Amino acid sequence: MPLAKDEIARALGELRKNLTKRKFSQSIDLVVRLREVDLKKPENRINETIALPNPPEKALKICVIASGDLATRAKAAGADMLVSRQEIENLGKDKKAARKLAQDYDFFISEAPLMPLVGRALGSFLGPRGKMPTPVPPNAPIDQVVSNHRKMVRVRMREQPVLQCRVGTEGMADEKLVENIQAVVSRIEQKLERGFKNIGEILVKATMSEPVKIAFAK
Repeated sequence: MPLAKDEIARALGELRKNLTKRKFSQSIDLVVRLREVDLKKPENRINETIALPNPPEKALKICVIASGDLATRAKAAGADMLVSRQEIENLGKDKKAARKLAQDYDFFISEAPLMPLVGRALGSFLGPRGKMPTPVPPNAPIDQVVSNHRKMVRVRMREQPVLQCRVGTEGMADEKLVENIQAVVSRIEQKLERGFKNIGEILVKATMSEPVKIAFAK
């Protein structure tokens, strides 16, 4: 059951009314609080990447781990960072650099044959952050893969039954934010055992604001 567009628009309007102008473009975040979800069951721990209909204005940073032709094409496709096999091996010996790489990039894409090496060298840094790379074959259409990842957000549950992700920026039109919010909530609903009945509260907030509830039928 999708959220009503007018209710999302109402919440966004209330949020904007109380926003204080900042020297930076604030992110608009969606917060979904769940209820009656047993977090002891692994299948209830949501960890999803969701493609937004309208990519946020703040570009996501994509790191591609590849060699040869795939690396060349990834560079042409505009990947923000390229990491070679040798560099991965070096990172396995440099925890500080490995940790910084994991922190600095939003999504990782890896040539499939390099995944075992990536797991050994970076798994302990990427895994806990939910950033293990998307594996792709050497002949993958990497330009399309990179483009698709720039539209994605990660929705991940940690120790509490709460999900939060960025759905845009304050400079985006409300219509686009509404579509993004609907897309994320719809995907979350599909992952829940009882659908909307497992959702207790849905809120929208800016980086420096108090949250505003989005009303919905339970």
